[in-house]
Amino acid sequence: MSAEQAGTFERCMAVGGVAVFPADTVYGLACDVHNRVAVERLYALKGRRMDKPSAVMFFDLEMALAALPELGERTRGSLERLLPAAVTLLLPNPEGRFPLACGQDGATLGVRVPALPDLAAVKWPVLQSSANLAGGPEAVRLAEVPESIQRRADMVIDGGELPGLASTVVDLRRYEDWGEWEIVRPGAVSVDRVSAALEWQFHFDPDSYSEMIRGDIADYDRFQDELAQVSGSWVRRMLKLGTGTGETARRLLERHPGAELVGIDENPAMLEAARSRLPAERVSLHVSRLEDPLPAGPFDLVASALCVHHLRGPAKRDLFGRVIAALAPGGRFVLADLVVPADPDDAVTSLSPGFDHPSTLDEQLRWLEEAGFDARVSWQHRDLAVVVADAPG
Repeated sequence: MSAEQAGTFERCMAVGGVAVFPADTVYGLACDVHNRVAVERLYALKGRRMDKPSAVMFFDLEMALAALPELGERTRGSLERLLPAAVTLLLPNPEGRFPLACGQDGATLGVRVPALPDLAAVKWPVLQSSANLAGGPEAVRLAEVPESIQRRADMVIDGGELPGLASTVVDLRRYEDWGEWEIVRPGAVSVDRVSAALEWQFHFDPDSYSEMIRGDIADYDRFQDELAQVSGSWVRRMLKLGTGTGETARRLLERHPGAELVGIDENPAMLEAARSRLPAERVSLHVSRLEDPLPAGPFDLVASALCVHHLRGPAKRDLFGRVIAALAPGGRFVLADLVVPADPDDAVTSLSPGFDHPSTLDEQLRWLEEAGFDARVSWQHRDLAVVVADAPG
């Protein structure tokens, strides 16, 4: 596409026109997403009902993020890793933005940010749909766009033969609070690439993790010792959340020499490091996220160190409910983690936006009590705390 065509495309959108243009997947139709007359014309060209949703297409990622300020840090971070790409994202739309693109479901917004450098200068979003008749085949060449559409459109751009694979449709409506996502329609972007962006975490180097964490958290060893000390007695089976390299698990196994330990972590490399330093006959390690179903109980002890703060509030509350269900009667949950301190000057541990979401102690104690725990703070220093939560029985 030439610079002249890109400029004409922008002017076409500005005056309420409808354009046939080469997207990153197939030929598409575009118009000003805020112009009802233009949107109605686009739908009429396709023979598509107005109650059917379309995507809002941005030609620049920063413009998309600025237009959707209510997106949370977790979602924004994932969009920055994934886009631009041949992906359609289904996002929550609490503010009811771009209603002409939403069809009957105003609570859901479809968003596209394609890799189309020639159109990067277009500084407003467009309503976009494939350039075909409703229910008909999509066009990978301009000649395949129905003649009735080409004749009635205000602008037609020939971009040659296009890749032809439709965009991958990903549902992110529960992603911010729960970390849940689903591929609704496979397409041009692989599941592996989507997963890498959405399941992204800091892949700590197991060889340097111990030095790094002690450099960031001065009281790390005291913090770990307190966790082990309050882990209870008569423990025969325990679950370690966020096993990492196995530092906490090692201390718990030493504290409870007759116990077996089940450990989970979403980072396979870290689990391999843990596996190499823990006694295989007493330990079972599994790749799993905190949001996934917990291993089958009952456990006498569930322990967590520096991992629950990666969850947002609703996901923490949900986890606490699943933990108490996994405990034996009278079992104990030890939560050792970063918290939001009462004094802002005590927030001394570095945080990563979109990845770290510490909550206050009061919030977490309330959620634990709502789950049925008898909870108390056993140790706190600045933005670190160890909480003991006992199940009834």
